[in-house]
Amino acid sequence: MRAESALRLVPPLRRALPYILVATVLCCQPVALKAQSAARSTPDVVPVAPPEPKAAVKTADAAADKNTAPKAPSPIATPAAEAVPPQPASSAAQTVTAPVATAPAAPAATNNAAAPADAPSGGQEKPASPGPVVDMPLVHSVIATALEFLGPRTLEHHTSREFVLWGLGALTALDPTLTLDSRGADIRLLSGQTSLLSRSAPPAENDEGWAQLAVDFISAARDHSDGVRAATREDLVQAFFDELFNHLDPYSRYIGPSSASTDRQARVGGEADAGLTLARKGRDIVVSAVNANGPAWSVTVDTGDKLLAVNNRLTAGQSLKTVTEWLQGDEGSRVTLRLLTPGQRRGHTVVINRAKVPPETVFAFASGSLVVLRVTAFSSDTAEEMSQYLDQATQDPNLKGLIIDLRGNRGGVLQQAVTAAALLLDRGVAAVTDGRDAQANHIWAVQGGDMTNGLPIAILVDGRTASAAEILAAALADHRRAVVIGSSTLGKGLVQTVAQLPDQGELFVTWSRVIAPLHWPLQGLGVMPQICTSLGASDTARQMHDLANGHLDNQPAVLASRSARFPLPVPRILAVRKACPAALGSDGDMDVARSVLENKAWYKTAITAMPDDPSALPAATHE
Repeated sequence: MRAESALRLVPPLRRALPYILVATVLCCQPVALKAQSAARSTPDVVPVAPPEPKAAVKTADAAADKNTAPKAPSPIATPAAEAVPPQPASSAAQTVTAPVATAPAAPAATNNAAAPADAPSGGQEKPASPGPVVDMPLVHSVIATALEFLGPRTLEHHTSREFVLWGLGALTALDPTLTLDSRGADIRLLSGQTSLLSRSAPPAENDEGWAQLAVDFISAARDHSDGVRAATREDLVQAFFDELFNHLDPYSRYIGPSSASTDRQARVGGEADAGLTLARKGRDIVVSAVNANGPAWSVTVDTGDKLLAVNNRLTAGQSLKTVTEWLQGDEGSRVTLRLLTPGQRRGHTVVINRAKVPPETVFAFASGSLVVLRVTAFSSDTAEEMSQYLDQATQDPNLKGLIIDLRGNRGGVLQQAVTAAALLLDRGVAAVTDGRDAQANHIWAVQGGDMTNGLPIAILVDGRTASAAEILAAALADHRRAVVIGSSTLGKGLVQTVAQLPDQGELFVTWSRVIAPLHWPLQGLGVMPQICTSLGASDTARQMHDLANGHLDNQPAVLASRSARFPLPVPRILAVRKACPAALGSDGDMDVARSVLENKAWYKTAITAMPDDPSALPAATHE
């Protein structure tokens, strides 16, 4: 941000790194959790080997959470908390994609599967429409790769047999006259009472055998059904995985190649550009934002500057879309901008080397003696953006507090949430991930130094705050490092790992649960704020009055949430959350945060009401 009230960043993240040691994987988990993997961890990388030999595994975005609608979530079974990218154990930096050899082509599967002896015969048949050409070997490769990836990673154990039979339910969805009979030793495809194809069932865990069976049955269905024959390869693969994932958690899913490409760009940056956001102001095109990690940050470009020309092409009379496209180009290429700063008579020229930069996710502004950081998502650069703003903000000797606004933040990259917590914690566990696969199990611990030297912090949350954002809020609240203000958050406490398939689509597979530092599960519960603002203005006013008298009204609900232990039944979750129902944030949240930070006694009351040790909590209950 470039306005007078904004913060200008100078130092990069490396100035903060000497104070931070992130994601130290300990030898065991907190009480009641199983032993952890001994693999080493870094702030940005989960030390997990990629699957062999087919899938390319990478960091998700939840962008996935933002851009992909979950499957019919229940009020409690909430979406997954952001993908953890398995990486080689030796990796020492954030890696977007760990490429692995693509699966070899499967044996050619014909679209003319032989009809069994009991196939119908006789009358003249109407010529069948040929339908779109389908690359069945690619379909085989996609399914085989998916089965190999799913097997060891789902939260609950399932066999390849289960996965394929669930997926083949897509044939019935495409043509209701088709059904599967799996009651005997053979698997049969039926059209009404007529058997179209019968195959012996492979061993339950045989990935290749079940992938071939799936392709055989899809081919047979295409030969006999106009509804199936009309589906493209993309339609068939999407329908197969939609049916498969209907049997798992609501947020494990398959994303087709086009949507997957869009998600990847949202996580790691799309086409190279100048790192500027433009807006129209009257007849002029002006700079509305400068990306903190973009190539324009280090040159003399400020918000509010009028953009006169791009590479000697005048912007006058051009659309905003056209001028934005002029800023884009090959990575490393140069773009020359002619700008006019308000109040100046003469323009100035800057030359920028285009770069691929993830969308800016952190925005900062000063509010009197406080600094507000608005974090909209957790991309691959979020922690670095926070570090830069914090480094600049803490140079102000009059700074009294920090507000981190996570309202509406749907999450993103788990490691970025942990790294962000490390910027504000001296030491301790930020989160624990626990799953069936040993590679999913980690204690994310931080050690080194708080960049702000104990500066009072308020965190704003609402019912849309989810996954990685909840992890950050829970970590700081549980360590008595911040006062959380707002409503109960969404409760996305599941972690996903992501695989790129041979068709360039992606699998998002939930493989672990998130456990907060005080040992309670985020899934379903969400983060219970110390000060609840979702019960109305009068209730908020009463809470602030009581806080001024040394009493935190919402403390019983906070203690109830922190004493919860997995597995937690739905009635228990609902009973805890009703004390502060999820709601959209309001302007009043910011007012409450300012009041708490500007009054040391109020802040201390809210902080100390939070237990600082699991042993100080009421007896955990599972009822």
